[in-house]
Amino acid sequence: TDAVMAHYQAICDIVDGDVSAEVIATDYEGIIREGEALADLHPNIVVKVPMIKEGVKAIKYFSDKGIRTNCTLIFSAGQALLAAKAGATYVSPFVGRLDDIGADGLGLIAQIIEIFANYGYATEVLAASVRHVPHLIQCAELGADVVTCPLNVITGLLNHPLTDKGLATFLADHKKVNA
Repeated sequence: TDAVMAHYQAICDIVDGDVSAEVIATDYEGIIREGEALADLHPNIVVKVPMIKEGVKAIKYFSDKGIRTNCTLIFSAGQALLAAKAGATYVSPFVGRLDDIGADGLGLIAQIIEIFANYGYATEVLAASVRHVPHLIQCAELGADVVTCPLNVITGLLNHPLTDKGLATFLADHKKVNA
């Protein structure tokens, strides 16, 4: 809709970097139509395409036309491999959602990074559904290129109990010396 396109335009006007904009269609022609309209909106747009058969076909089409893509809803290494072979710019494996069903979300990140390194794929790993600081740190350790997470996870990086304790001690000592 026009409102959605205006929203994406407004985001692109303030974000200095890639902006994933998702297609809603699930048929090939619809994905192509929506994806091209999104890509035409702004150079920062990366067309977000679901990991379905028609989506993989569309990723190949977009890749051949120089349109950058983010293949979303990745839950297996095989899906990531298909997306990379089709030319996806990014793949988005969902760490937290896999953990929710007892699977190893971080293990999947490691698998994908290893496979991409083995074959020299330029596709970047965008770790999605990252829900807490340990997830974010482990994704960084594994080499994820990008992480999406809530703001509280980012601000959580600032916090550590020893920092708080150390600051309190420092301020108390400063007060004693300057009393």
